[in-house]
Amino acid sequence: MTLVVSDASPLIALQQIDELKLLRGLFGEVIIPPAVAREVAILSLPPWVKARSLQQPMAGDILHASLGAGESEAISLAQEIHANWLLLDERAARRLAQALGLRVAGALGLLNRAKEKGLLAAVRPHVETLVRTDP
Repeated sequence: MTLVVSDASPLIALQQIDELKLLRGLFGEVIIPPAVAREVAILSLPPWVKARSLQQPMAGDILHASLGAGESEAISLAQEIHANWLLLDERAARRLAQALGLRVAGALGLLNRAKEKGLLAAVRPHVETLVRTDP
């Protein structure tokens, strides 16, 4: 089973372009920590996006990284459960996660992966929509 933890930003981006279902096709289930669940509470997430609490305290390098609560918890949870993938878009969070040895993908990478797997016909229209809707 592929373990995938997500921060809020990839979920929000895929929801904006009505392609959240791609995550199900790519991974089956996606796990989010409590801070991310709070951030995406306004979205109507499908049942295969599951909230899971941290069982261990966050490591000092994560706590001192000046990240948002969702990003910090997502990185911590990914480490804790030995996730195969961590879905993050923010540059600082991605750098830290990669430095910690985590495999990271963002919304654009997910779109490319979905196209490679035949789940999406084209990436460009979705990227253009994301650029237009980005606040």
